[in-house]
Amino acid sequence: MKQSIFLAIVLFFQTLPPTAAQNATEILAKATAVYNQSNGMTASFTLHTRSEVQQVSESFEGIIQMKADKFTLSTPDVKTWYDGTTQWTYVEHTEEVNVSTPEGDELQFTNPAILLGSYQKDFTAALKGETTAANGKAAYIIELTPKKKTNIVRVELQIEKYAHLPVRIYVESKNKLSNTIQISRIKTNAHLPDQLFAFPKADYPHAEIVDLR
Repeated sequence: MKQSIFLAIVLFFQTLPPTAAQNATEILAKATAVYNQSNGMTASFTLHTRSEVQQVSESFEGIIQMKADKFTLSTPDVKTWYDGTTQWTYVEHTEEVNVSTPEGDELQFTNPAILLGSYQKDFTAALKGETTAANGKAAYIIELTPKKKTNIVRVELQIEKYAHLPVRIYVESKNKLSNTIQISRIKTNAHLPDQLFAFPKADYPHAEIVDLR
């Protein structure tokens, strides 16, 4: 459950097209352009995960770093690196590193850049209105609905109206698992080096490598 995470970035809402759907699409298109032009982003967040089937929930804090289609994700128990092709997931209490080449739904769950890049093809976007975010600032509400059957049922984004950055992301899956991500801080133009997104084997000399490819 701790690997399910989404991050979205949005630009300023500049024009007023005739329909809400067009508004949402335009916001996300600008977000994609800004992300592609950025030299990396870092965000701190709190993730609340809820399983309706097991009737359990948990919350924890984490940090994600992104550049292009690469990312690293750090939580209290798990660290993940993705270099655009290969993903390494280190579980601290077992000292195991699972190596995989994720794709499709799995990659969308773990890689926010893939969600931004595929929203137009895979989702229908709708601007649902405005709200007051947890930080007290005005925010847009954008809902993404999959065009085809997928593990993802619905995504809801809250985007600060004037800062143009996400403050809350809700993801609902068909297995009755939901994730609510509250973003506390985002740093743009972080100038992240490419080697940051590959597993640093020298830092984990006792880790057991489990190749799942």
